[in-house]
Amino acid sequence: MSIKVISQNKKARFDYEVIETFEAGLSLMGSEVKSLRNGQVNLKDSYIAFKGDEAYLQKAHISEYKYSSYNNHAPERMRKLLLNRIELNKIMGALKEKGYSCVPLKIYFKRGKVKLEIALARGKKHYDKRQTIKKRAADRDLAQKLKREKP
Repeated sequence: MSIKVISQNKKARFDYEVIETFEAGLSLMGSEVKSLRNGQVNLKDSYIAFKGDEAYLQKAHISEYKYSSYNNHAPERMRKLLLNRIELNKIMGALKEKGYSCVPLKIYFKRGKVKLEIALARGKKHYDKRQTIKKRAADRDLAQKLKREKP
């Protein structure tokens, strides 16, 4: 199975505690797919919103394809997510009841199709973020010590 990661939302893993992940397809225009192949996407401030019974990716910036003609796409338009009804109901229920958020983690190509990994997540408190920073620093120091001791 060939997976080519286009972009990751690193800020989401820092700001949120990931509870469960889902893989969703995206309904895209041709010029958007070409821009994705060039890696011209930013997921930093994007989120998943529901309109009726459907999920949409909002605020994801996919740059215009510079070689496209008059039928180019809007960079920050709403893009429909392709999920099973069971998954949609599960996400909608969690968002209503438990105070979770739904955020995109990464966008990638899988077998020639564009996929989006989304997460059902709970926001971290400020002290949780500090603990994450301390843990990352400790892991980095440990890795450096092991590298120096290696003959």
